[in-house]
Amino acid sequence: MTLSSPHFGARRRRPWFTGVALLVVGAVFTVGGAWLALLAGSLYYLVAGVLLIVTGVLALRRRPEALWLYAAVLTGTVIWAIYEVGLNGWGLEPRLVAPTVLGLWLLLPWVRRGIVPEGDRRPLARHAAWGPALACALSVVVLIVGFARPVGVSGDAGNRIFAGQVDNSVPAEDWWYYGRTAKGDRFSPLTQINAGNVKNLKVAWTAETGDHMRPGEDVGGTDAGHEFNFEVTPIKVGDTLYVCTGHSWVEALDARTGKVKWKFDPKANTDADVYLACRGVAFYKAPEGKSSVCPTRILAPVLDARIVAVNAETGKPCEDFGDHGFISLSKYLGHVPAGFHFMTSPPLVIHDRMILGGWVYDNQARNEPSGAIRAFDPVSGQIVWAWDVGHPDQVVHPDDKTELTRGTPNAWGVYTADPDLNMVYLPLGNATPDYFGGGRRPFDDAYSSSVVALDITTGQPRWHFQTVHHDVWDMDLPVGPSMVDLPVNGKLVPALVQSTKRGEFFVLDRRTGQPIVKTIEKAVPQDGVPGETLARTQPYPLGMPSLTPADLVENHLWGATPIDQMMCRIEFRKAHYEGQFTPPQLKPTIVYPAFDGVIDWHGATIDPQRKLLIANANYIPFMITMKPRGPYEKSGAVPPWNGSGNEPKIGPGLAPQYGTPYVGMVHPWLNALGVPCNPPPWGTLTAIDLVTHKIVWQRPIGDTRATGLGGTHTNLPLPTGIFNIGGNMMTAGGLDFIGATADQMFRAVDVRTGKTLWQVGLPAGGNATPMTYAVDGKQYVLIAAGGHGGLGTKTGDYLVAYALPEG
Repeated sequence: MTLSSPHFGARRRRPWFTGVALLVVGAVFTVGGAWLALLAGSLYYLVAGVLLIVTGVLALRRRPEALWLYAAVLTGTVIWAIYEVGLNGWGLEPRLVAPTVLGLWLLLPWVRRGIVPEGDRRPLARHAAWGPALACALSVVVLIVGFARPVGVSGDAGNRIFAGQVDNSVPAEDWWYYGRTAKGDRFSPLTQINAGNVKNLKVAWTAETGDHMRPGEDVGGTDAGHEFNFEVTPIKVGDTLYVCTGHSWVEALDARTGKVKWKFDPKANTDADVYLACRGVAFYKAPEGKSSVCPTRILAPVLDARIVAVNAETGKPCEDFGDHGFISLSKYLGHVPAGFHFMTSPPLVIHDRMILGGWVYDNQARNEPSGAIRAFDPVSGQIVWAWDVGHPDQVVHPDDKTELTRGTPNAWGVYTADPDLNMVYLPLGNATPDYFGGGRRPFDDAYSSSVVALDITTGQPRWHFQTVHHDVWDMDLPVGPSMVDLPVNGKLVPALVQSTKRGEFFVLDRRTGQPIVKTIEKAVPQDGVPGETLARTQPYPLGMPSLTPADLVENHLWGATPIDQMMCRIEFRKAHYEGQFTPPQLKPTIVYPAFDGVIDWHGATIDPQRKLLIANANYIPFMITMKPRGPYEKSGAVPPWNGSGNEPKIGPGLAPQYGTPYVGMVHPWLNALGVPCNPPPWGTLTAIDLVTHKIVWQRPIGDTRATGLGGTHTNLPLPTGIFNIGGNMMTAGGLDFIGATADQMFRAVDVRTGKTLWQVGLPAGGNATPMTYAVDGKQYVLIAAGGHGGLGTKTGDYLVAYALPEG
């Protein structure tokens, strides 16, 4: 053979790139796998890493054994993957896709010839390509089978209808409350848009509020500034829509065209607010002769702890309400540090009462402002009564010297009510701070994370039901329950369904607060930090389906690639985790579900005719770490503070928890690529039959199209189900409408089967609960599309209405 022989030349070209790549990946696997093995984790990565290093060495030496050994590694990986996750497509993806791609790379002719030159007659060289080819084929078949398997639950709700169950207290064409009616079911009796024609929906009009994110504010939810969100559900009365914005503007729009009728800017001072949002406003018609200034008015929250009343026709402040149209919500609360109290939800206005509470800054200190619930006269703005958890069996009638009990649980979400029973239902949160409960008072522990029923007129407490005992996970109730009448022993019983961040649904008799479905107490972990006193048990509604995720286990952890999945496993083994209700520790602690919920402030939707509940859910674990506060105060990261004046500036990512021995650190559990460590689906939409107490269908909701590394918002539309903030609403036309998802899509879903019948991209994140209405016999579906800082969706100021084309 001459020096110019092509075979000689081929043998001279070593596969440097391939060999080095195998060595590097093998080294990463070996180091990480050894670490994981020392933590009592899987041995796969250590074994695979060593074999990949040997494969790389053999490839650089141009040995055909390299291809056979890699075939063995890939085949073993397929077997291991099936052992860990079965034929679950998303579970197989991080385990098999990258190794299969590497196997296909080795089969490329120019790569293969670098390892096994043409003409090589050694016994293992003649058919060396067969090994990787067969292993790759096996892996591809397993992946295809895995992804072909249905995800979720498929079913059909059928045509069962309970006649006469629609709440007619609001005209069918209107939407007066966040949930259309005070009962909060978010169900419309309109049928013009239905499952048969929804595919024809087109944009009817688009409006822009004009309220945009300002310099120093933030999309992404970091410490760079305030988190700016557009979460409003408009209300519709007559021919007018009413909305509020992230900076507390109030606007009226023509319901036919979206043309702005008037705007009012209350000049909110939001400098200290960490969260900028408004979820809705309230409408009130004064009794005849009671107000000549504003016979109809809009009552709206203002982010500097005020309420404003404006004339519903003109947008001018109602001079007969409080101080020239405003009342302060800081009154009766004592000292309120800047940014420690405001409202994001609309007040509940019913039976001549305006009932509200407000948000109290999470995780900052003990002895924060009171979470008391107050009722005001919606005409004069005078306080009528207060319900103070510090005196739970009394009704307080405050005077100018009254200071309501500090540091009590607050109710920041939307309230609901049964006008016929004259009861308002409050979703209570925690006594601050959230993650350490040592030293909480008996009344705090009795009422935290409870749904509470009060008499609308007098404020007298009727009953309460607790959904989490001694809550140290921030599992506060973020929205009031939805009302529905349910058949029990042959009779329709007035019930309510309380959704929770846990993913559980408590079904209670709304007259008494007694469970309608079987609810039991289960023992939970008890190893809290020193000074903590945990509840021994927690309530579980066994008679209802649960959307609570399964406890995390190492072999079900996820990642986009084998390497970041391995890192998730290492973090899992290093962290403290005992399943649901794992108490926060002095080391990183996995909390799942966490404070962002399974179901957050948007709650669930109920079709009162089908007795069907539909809820969109999120699945993302968080890491919580408690640290002794001494070193943080000494370093200046958490400067000492006695509660007077305003809170000092706190270091990034810290919950100061003043008045306790600990500083907290809380963040979502994502790996280095920003990918969740728990497997898809990360967002689901589920229908539950409230009569049979079974899941009818469940599907992933949303995809990855608007996600990507570095905040690029560009990705393949992988149907993983995606994180969502914002609710859904149903119609008698057999449709469920939902935006909410991080992919910035708006969808219509068949309520019977869960199949998506229509979807369209929004100009910005649709992280609000949609609504529907009719004008002049034409039905519209409307959603606010303005993005959400915490979710990182595109910001904007859009209201987009859809309708069927004319003719």
